[in-house]
Amino acid sequence: MITTTSPAERLLATSVLIIGTGGAGLRASIELAEQGVQVLAVGKRRAHDAHTTLAAGGINAALGTMDPEDSWQQHAADTLRESYFLADPAIVEVVARGAAQGIAELESWGMPFAREDDGRISQRFFGAHRYRRTCYAGDYTGLEIQRTLMRRASELRVQIVDTIYITRLLTSDGRIFGAYGFDIVDGTPVVIHADAVILAAGGHTRIWRNTSSRRDENTGDSFRLAALAGGKIRDAELVQFHPSGLVEPSDVAGTLVSEAARGEGGILRNALGERFMERYDPERMELSTRDRVALASYTEIAEGRGTANGAVTLDVSHLPREQILNRLPRVYRNLIDLQMLDITEQPIEVAPTAHYSMGGVWVRPEDHGTGVDGLYAIGEASSGLHGANRLGGNSLIELLVYGRITGADAAEYVRGIGSVRRDPTAVGAARDEMQRLLTGSGSDSESAHETPRRLQRALRDVMTAHAGVVRDEAGLTEGLEKVADLEDRATRVTAHPDIAGFDDLAHAFDLAGSLLAARATLECAIERRETRGCHNRSDYPEQNDDLTGNMVWTPSGGVVFEPLADAPEEFRLLAKAAADDSVAGKLVE
Repeated sequence: MITTTSPAERLLATSVLIIGTGGAGLRASIELAEQGVQVLAVGKRRAHDAHTTLAAGGINAALGTMDPEDSWQQHAADTLRESYFLADPAIVEVVARGAAQGIAELESWGMPFAREDDGRISQRFFGAHRYRRTCYAGDYTGLEIQRTLMRRASELRVQIVDTIYITRLLTSDGRIFGAYGFDIVDGTPVVIHADAVILAAGGHTRIWRNTSSRRDENTGDSFRLAALAGGKIRDAELVQFHPSGLVEPSDVAGTLVSEAARGEGGILRNALGERFMERYDPERMELSTRDRVALASYTEIAEGRGTANGAVTLDVSHLPREQILNRLPRVYRNLIDLQMLDITEQPIEVAPTAHYSMGGVWVRPEDHGTGVDGLYAIGEASSGLHGANRLGGNSLIELLVYGRITGADAAEYVRGIGSVRRDPTAVGAARDEMQRLLTGSGSDSESAHETPRRLQRALRDVMTAHAGVVRDEAGLTEGLEKVADLEDRATRVTAHPDIAGFDDLAHAFDLAGSLLAARATLECAIERRETRGCHNRSDYPEQNDDLTGNMVWTPSGGVVFEPLADAPEEFRLLAKAAADDSVAGKLVE
């Protein structure tokens, strides 16, 4: 790594820059390092505590260790059907075909998968899977994957700097030549020269008030970085709401209560004591899919049958105490820590919480290139696999499959570059943007008094009120008007770093990403005039087959509808076959 230092800016240079140090970024880094290509991975939070660590349930691959009749074609079919046929069939095929290799790689790097007595990797059901294909490591699968990838990256001497916030991608003549940012600890501006950039910085679920993401995660960074560099955003409106997020205390609202609580026999009730899932899915009850349970809970609350805190209750207190302590240890501990509530004796108040961005940056199926030369996107930053509802366990395997593929393509890309033009004007624009936020020089100093955290909270209130579980045109339009007002107020934001660091500057850029992601979400949601999967339109309650395709958004062009190609026959027919909705022996997704 070539590094020079000046009093004003630090200059780094690498062949490939990866933005994000979670599972996706690490897997791409490993591939590049194994191919002998110089790589630098940067992130805005500690790599050992990346969002990947929160994934509990498992990771999918049609290994057939438990059900030999399983196949990649059936995995692809289940994924396509659960997406309500909005997933890109080519992306679905790549992930399903490559899943077994991803598991084998983790295994070779020491991943502690749960195993059967004879040594086979254990696999279990998740909701909407035809066969048992979810590999796991207790209820800490994501944490163990992150540890495994961190260990392998360390062995390969991958350079990771997890205190750098990237504010802009640098382009010249439509080609990436690096990125601009700052060190969160001391505020030093950083210019990074890179021949290719891989975006792995997550999604945009933090723009809702109740979310399973932590404060500085999934704020729309990837959306903004890609869009301002010339990329496109696909299906921003398709956001998975998890049915069971905590509602208090307010600073952790949205924190997940694992679906294992429902899988073990937890019962959902409204404030009247009614087991309300009888009205919405009498066959599967609490073991219905996320989109259906989230909609049911939302409806109970919206129609006045929720608790005083705007919630329903999830009760496991009828289960044996030993079962709860042995099978739900994380849930038990979290509720004691956060609320001093003993779930063996009392029900939990929960409400739908924004959980996963199924839309994201538009990417090509073959390599996850974005259409901007040298720019790729992977993981939750990208789009195309999940459509209108994510198949449980698919997000983790997506990281491994496309981390490997994209890393390999980026290696080939940078090897083939003869020369790179670096435009000082692009660097200057990024530098000026940061300085305006620090000095308030972008607006009248008398009125430069807006603080990013206040506007972030206001935006989350807007998105919760106007683009939550159920939407309509009037509400979405009103939401856009309120976002426009917040965009205007954001021009008067001034960041105020202090002795503790430059977090306030990070919040200002988080706000910029969130505002762009909110606009994309609202504009796409208006154009999707149907109800499909996670997207519920009260004014268009039926699915519209003419909208079997993607909403593609750019800041200058708005929304364009792109129809989807048919899936290959080898898994299209499987996807359209009658699904097995039985819940016997299955966990929820």
